[in-house]
Amino acid sequence: MKKFFQIYGIVLLSALALAGCKETVATFDLDEHIGICGLNRAPAAVACGLDYLEANVSSFLVPEQPDSVFAAQRKMADTLGLPIYSANGFFPRDILVVGPEADLERAGRYAEVAIRRAAEAGIKILVLGSSRSRTIPEDFPREEAEDQFLSLLNNMVPVAEECDVIVAIEPLQESETNFINTVEEGAEMARKTGSPHICVIADIFHMMRVGETPSGILAAADKLVHCHIAEVGDRTAPGVAGDDFTPYFRALKKIGYTGRISFECKWHDVATELPVAVQVLKEQIQSVK
Repeated sequence: MKKFFQIYGIVLLSALALAGCKETVATFDLDEHIGICGLNRAPAAVACGLDYLEANVSSFLVPEQPDSVFAAQRKMADTLGLPIYSANGFFPRDILVVGPEADLERAGRYAEVAIRRAAEAGIKILVLGSSRSRTIPEDFPREEAEDQFLSLLNNMVPVAEECDVIVAIEPLQESETNFINTVEEGAEMARKTGSPHICVIADIFHMMRVGETPSGILAAADKLVHCHIAEVGDRTAPGVAGDDFTPYFRALKKIGYTGRISFECKWHDVATELPVAVQVLKEQIQSVK
């Protein structure tokens, strides 16, 4: 009997160990979640088997236009052949959100309509880049600008949570804006809101332009929800200059990233360049699996 219990104990422990081994890290399948910015590129995206499209907030959601204009936009979107998962270009150039001429009241109204219309259109993520809108004027106190921007984000939280839409800050290179240039900075700003609906994206082109290493992705693990990509030299599509993005993909895999990645590139002939870009991107992602 004693021997029976010894054997039973060994079998039980082995079973428990095997059960524990089954708990693995989520599959890194970024190569299956690739999209492209620009609704006009839908035919090429469909032909290449992309997963989704990324629209422009101002031109697709038209937050300051009547509902009838937006209705026409939605009708057009139904003909594209792919879902619109995300939208960028949040604020137009004439809506300033920091500095002495900031109009946070108008920005708040604009943002609320954008978020509500995004939810109606099935859009999950709104990318807040808007370089001009958030550039801090010379001699304006940086702390005050940060407070203005944080106030804007906090005002978005209730409607974003109600509509289940994420507003994701996009860090941009210094030549475009002097405010929030790294993914790490964007994540820190998002955390200050205390809301899971205010997050950050990693635009690998901008990361490389500012010299931000893949460690920025690791530091933003809790807030990273979306990615953009282009080659660093002239914002060309993957495969043109031969850029190696694998260090960034390894970082995404390490944090268990389950979001998507959009081509945000300059295209000379998207119909011929996109198939190459897709192949190169998929090969690099698959190489880190």
